[in-house]
Amino acid sequence: MVARFHAAPPGGLHRLSLGRAAEANGDLASSVDHALGAEPPAGPLRLESHDWRLTQADLTLLEGRLNRAGLVLDALVADDGLTRVAATARGWPLLPMAAAPAEPPPRDLLIHRGTLRAGEHLDAEGAVLVVGDVNPGARVSAGGDVLVFGRLRGIAHAGRDGARDARIVALQLRPLQLRIAAAVARGPEDTPAEGQAEEATLVDGEIRIRPARLGLPITAGPAPTPPAGRQRP
Repeated sequence: MVARFHAAPPGGLHRLSLGRAAEANGDLASSVDHALGAEPPAGPLRLESHDWRLTQADLTLLEGRLNRAGLVLDALVADDGLTRVAATARGWPLLPMAAAPAEPPPRDLLIHRGTLRAGEHLDAEGAVLVVGDVNPGARVSAGGDVLVFGRLRGIAHAGRDGARDARIVALQLRPLQLRIAAAVARGPEDTPAEGQAEEATLVDGEIRIRPARLGLPITAGPAPTPPAGRQRP
């Protein structure tokens, strides 16, 4: 049994929640009967069907049981689209589904295709992906992660605006210099393992290099601070 009846104070709006369909123990009718009990208080009721897929026949069954109990449907809250269609066909009042919390728009990942050569500087507000090499004498910097799908032999600065969780990843990580936030380090001089991508991260204030961890979310870094006297939109 998963359905639950929430009685309201006199004059209030009762609620009948069917719960999640996957958690149902028994058929719909017996669940509703059990939730209403022998003598539920009469009055208006809001039905919450969640992800149940209810046909017009199911809605007819529910309406009959509610009416016999002295309960009058005030509105239906349904997540399933077909249930909403069936309810509309019967003329049931519908409430909109609860809106998912708005997520902040993702910061852009700048993608650069091609090799960065000596004297070139690529700068990104968020994270940056270079599909190519970063040659000695070239620089790449970003507010978030620096990802190089190639050989990194120039200078890379991740977390330029202070993001200490930013990282530098490359198929061959042998830069002249690494920077993460305010930390600076020289690149390793040994020969990298064949076919082993590596990453540089900040650990206890120092830049450490290890095999790259795949599948991690990209860090875009902190949003830039708007100029004084102006408000962020």
